[in-house]
Amino acid sequence: MKDIAVIGAGKIGGAIAMMLAASGDYRVTIVDRSQAHLAGLDEHPAISVAALDITDHAALVAVLTGKFAVLSAAPFHLTGAVAEAAVEAGVHYLDLTEDVATTRKVEALAAKANSALIPQCGLAPGFISIVANDLTRHFDKLDSVRMRVGALPQYPSNALNYNLTWSTDGLINEYIEPCEAIVEGRLVTVPAMEEREEFSLDGVTYEAFNTSGGLGTLAKSLEGKVRTMNYRTIRYPGHQAIVKALLNDLNLKNRRDVLKDLFENALPATMQDVVVIFVTVCGWKDGRYLQETYANKVYATVIAGKKMSAIQVTTAAGITTVLDLLATGKLPARGFVRQEEMSLSDVITNRFGRVYDPKAGDLAKAG
Repeated sequence: MKDIAVIGAGKIGGAIAMMLAASGDYRVTIVDRSQAHLAGLDEHPAISVAALDITDHAALVAVLTGKFAVLSAAPFHLTGAVAEAAVEAGVHYLDLTEDVATTRKVEALAAKANSALIPQCGLAPGFISIVANDLTRHFDKLDSVRMRVGALPQYPSNALNYNLTWSTDGLINEYIEPCEAIVEGRLVTVPAMEEREEFSLDGVTYEAFNTSGGLGTLAKSLEGKVRTMNYRTIRYPGHQAIVKALLNDLNLKNRRDVLKDLFENALPATMQDVVVIFVTVCGWKDGRYLQETYANKVYATVIAGKKMSAIQVTTAAGITTVLDLLATGKLPARGFVRQEEMSLSDVITNRFGRVYDPKAGDLAKAG
């Protein structure tokens, strides 16, 4: 049984801990500075808690020392400190960050680490990169890679057609920070909230637009190998226009605290959500121009005896699957590890990753 530290006692951290503990192969210590958050966690014999401010570097290193790995579900602006402590403690490090600057910091730390540092282990970035990279391997020459993901309410009931399903800080960061894309073979930066498009899936119309961080390290891996590559967040039509007005016309992009307060006090959270994953790759195979698509919807379901939202399921399954692959020797045990180094078949057949199997989604919907 391997000892794991999970940083963050929020909805995602709690889901990660419960999945790992229920497997019977991991003992989990959940670290958070909030006693209230720790007290609100579901109990399990394999889960213990530690009240700790992770900005206390020495204390964090002490907690991590002797663990097999640390999984960070902390806010993006704190997770870099967890990576530093992991390197000093000599433990493996995994995170869920969508923040480009944090990932660059983790990559730099990995150069001197004696353990594996694996950022972006969630849904997007994360699983979306594994899917896209798998599809690219089916072609002799690539033309375009389009990655689309959205965590949406099943029953939208406000003007934004949206409910809060995960970190508000992370959501705002994606809506404001610059986005990476490949245009005519070159890695470039494009503005968030732009290049809106519409598409339909299963009879439902969606919009999608640029948001930051979703490409992960795959952009650098495919630079010069694909003509066009981009990542866009999926929402119901009408969402982008209102958010752009808040960010630009009301200048809330420079007042993130106000925007966070608005979102958290005006948009209700929901457990009745659906995660939409839509990846399309075009290119040439045996002289023919072809397209391959991965499309899937993941619904809220019961995992480890607990009802979890779709975003909890998909995010927690991503990082627990990567941990399992690391623990079983299917990933390098030292240095910087990219999501695109992982096999889609290894992920889908993993005990945690099987929630990404489209058949599993159909069963959850039917249930």
